[in-house]
Amino acid sequence: MSPEAHVTNLLYRYAELMNEGRLEEVAALFAKARVKMGGGTEVEGAAPMLAQWHTFVRIYPCSTPGTRHLVTNPIVAVDEAAGTATCRSYYTVFQQTPDLPLQPICMGRYHDSFVLEDGAWRFATRDYSMLDYLGDLSQHLMLPVG
Repeated sequence: MSPEAHVTNLLYRYAELMNEGRLEEVAALFAKARVKMGGGTEVEGAAPMLAQWHTFVRIYPCSTPGTRHLVTNPIVAVDEAAGTATCRSYYTVFQQTPDLPLQPICMGRYHDSFVLEDGAWRFATRDYSMLDYLGDLSQHLMLPVG
């Protein structure tokens, strides 16, 4: 598999795990990563990321947030000699709950970097601060955003 495919699979794995409410596994993807949050704060490592998601993300009795995170238009640049890569992509989050009909609830951009470590690609950084469009986040997030 190409480095580009490995990197985009990490993007898609993030979305899959988040949609399934598997927050511990999502956090593990960022175990050695530094993540820029809204407001300019930074979080580093799996435990702080998990704490963020437990604080922000509403999980329903079905054990999921009732979302579908779609990650699109990945533009991947790989430096094989350095064992690094970057990716810019868009995301759209759809949600449906008993109180919310199916609809897009937010859209934004991810700027990620990756490193090749022990033969496997992993997240090195993620910029979560680029939230471009807000819909009704009241059923997804437990704290106000915007």
